Amino acid sequence: MRINLKNLRPREPWQRNLAVIWLAEFVALSGFSVYSPFMPYYVQQLGVNRLEEVEFWSGLLMTSNAVAMAAMAPLWGSLADRYGRKAMVVRAMFGGAVGTALMGFTHNVGQLVALRAVQGALAGTVSAATTLVVSGTPPERRGYALGLLQTAVYLGNSVGPMLGGLIADHVGYRATFWVTGGFLFTGGVLVAALVHEKFTSPEKTGSGETSGLWDGLVMVLRTRALMIVFGIRVLMRMGMRTIGPMLPLFVQEIAAPGTKIASLTGNIQGFAAATSAVSAVVLGRVSDKIGYRRILLVCGTAACVFSGLMVGVQTPTQLLILRALTGAAMGGILASISALLATLAPEDRFGAVYGADTSLVSAANAVAPMIGFALAASWGLSRVFLGAAVMYGVATAAVAAGIRGNTSKT
Repeated sequence: MRINLKNLRPREPWQRNLAVIWLAEFVALSGFSVYSPFMPYYVQQLGVNRLEEVEFWSGLLMTSNAVAMAAMAPLWGSLADRYGRKAMVVRAMFGGAVGTALMGFTHNVGQLVALRAVQGALAGTVSAATTLVVSGTPPERRGYALGLLQTAVYLGNSVGPMLGGLIADHVGYRATFWVTGGFLFTGGVLVAALVHEKFTSPEKTGSGETSGLWDGLVMVLRTRALMIVFGIRVLMRMGMRTIGPMLPLFVQEIAAPGTKIASLTGNIQGFAAATSAVSAVVLGRVSDKIGYRRILLVCGTAACVFSGLMVGVQTPTQLLILRALTGAAMGGILASISALLATLAPEDRFGAVYGADTSLVSAANAVAPMIGFALAASWGLSRVFLGAAVMYGVATAAVAAGIRGNTSKT
């Protein structure tokens, strides 16, 4: 069988844009995940040594970033609807590059928390890129495009931790922040130079630009179907993020003495992201045929079961396997939810819808690490997995009760 390479090349403007955005997001998310699994270790390097304090500061670092992003996301979404989606992607890339690079120069954990908040306020590359892709892709191809974009996110999250483990173990934790800054800057240059957006600004209302923001938020809040999907998204996200900050500490607890824990943690995170990348493509396509509801029910149940099994993990290998299986489930979950939002969002309000989505997800990101810290401090690190399992279970029950049929309709 002969393969015509010309058929593999992007042939239409939206395909060329998607290819560039895919590469930029892959680079950006690889950068973000270079340092994120090792934040608890960096906290210790900055002088925080007691386990309880490390757990607290690790959770606060996640929370400060998420709170700032939640506050700013609706504004960025509104500006995207008015002035163009490409500009918001470039802003997120360059803003994230500056905020992250500065983290490598911090002298105490308080400075690190402040810079995490700055980064959260300026970044948000996934939401900005999603809005740009949805607005420029033909409606009948949006599920395919969003599935590919989700794959870029997961592949970036797969490569980054492995690269970060090598950098951290051989050069130091500070270097991981500088590498991330370089990656984000590169992604911003790619989008600025190679993405071409046809955007016509809507006419301003008599109340000015702020009414656009208000109208977008009101539209989201009044749309029952969107609110159901947002609720499911928040619960699933909280399940993910409850585990995130505590996972490196759990690896440190079960690893054998002398193990290079940064590399080990990076591999565990990387394998989970890799399985998510594969399942996002496969299950994203399957969901177009059998329905988003079925995929959400199956994958939500799987995530609940696998997270519950992690409570009894005794070795890093067992943890790696269960995290990889959970990652596969999450790929299907997030691909299906993204497709639902693309179906429900009005075309002139993509920025508002995905801005609201980012705000709600960021709020979940802010709350979940503190829940993880509370569970770990009260009952031990392994109980964090049980808390995540409960959240996945509740979200799956919400799918069963709130989403009807096997299509995107709710």
